[in-house]
Amino acid sequence: MTDVAAWNADLDPQACPPLAGSLADLLERVLDKGIVIAGDIKIDLLDIELLTIRLRLFIASVDTARKAGIDWWETDPALSSRAARSELAEENTRLRAELAAVKGPLTEADEAKETR
Repeated sequence: MTDVAAWNADLDPQACPPLAGSLADLLERVLDKGIVIAGDIKIDLLDIELLTIRLRLFIASVDTARKAGIDWWETDPALSSRAARSELAEENTRLRAELAAVKGPLTEADEAKETR
């Protein structure tokens, strides 16, 4: 008998009962609590580090991520139209301030001339 076969023969089937539940239950539990997967990949040649890649993966629901302080999708203009509008408004304000510094403050009559 091989070592693996002997090891399997010694296992009590009642000691490791099958997990009850479906994939949906597991997914709901993971999204509710969140899960972090982390890993590093290093490539060295003769004790000289050539490449390091750090991988971090956080799987969770939006609510769980917000509780953890993660909300980058709300502030990234590529992912949020509200963030894009906010970024455009900030840029517009900054450009108007720079223009006012160069030209001097515009009067209402000057603004009316520019819009024609």
